[in-house]
Amino acid sequence: MQSFSPSHPPSPTAPTGHKIWLTLTELGRHFGISAVHCGHHLSQAGLRDNDGLPLPQAIDQGYAYKRPEQNANRSVLWNYDHCSGILRQHGLNSVEEQRLVEQWADLLEALHVGSPAILLTPQEMADSDMPHHIRDCVNRRLAARGSQLRISKKDTQAGLASGTEAAVGESEAGNRFQENPLRMYPLAAA
Repeated sequence: MQSFSPSHPPSPTAPTGHKIWLTLTELGRHFGISAVHCGHHLSQAGLRDNDGLPLPQAIDQGYAYKRPEQNANRSVLWNYDHCSGILRQHGLNSVEEQRLVEQWADLLEALHVGSPAILLTPQEMADSDMPHHIRDCVNRRLAARGSQLRISKKDTQAGLASGTEAAVGESEAGNRFQENPLRMYPLAAA
């Protein structure tokens, strides 16, 4: 079991205000995992004891709240914001993030294949519109699909993607973009 020491301890409060408090089942559902799996991750982070109850420091620092009820499973609530950070550190993504990653992987693969109507490379699309926090997840998803396409990190000083020249399989459309810097987007049918 890892020692519990959050980087920014939350204030110890009961479930009030705008904080979201959930049962293990509800918290796990946000990440597409079972309550048991979710509890296992929280235990590994040092938030729960061997009986699955929150440790006193988890309660004191606002990660958990124990309601004064008889049913132990229903009396413990977990702070979504704080616990989701721990689950992300353990390599999990929320269901919404998983959908977003899947959609970006679909889009980038379609751009990679290319189309005469699209004058944008996958790297340019990722640099301009992809949320930076999902870039690694999208690359892992592309690799899991067997795609050779990877999106490099954006070079913020130069304003260009580092390694753009080495990006795998720049499409013919990407080469046309370099010849004609005017980006043309297909018009939606009326």
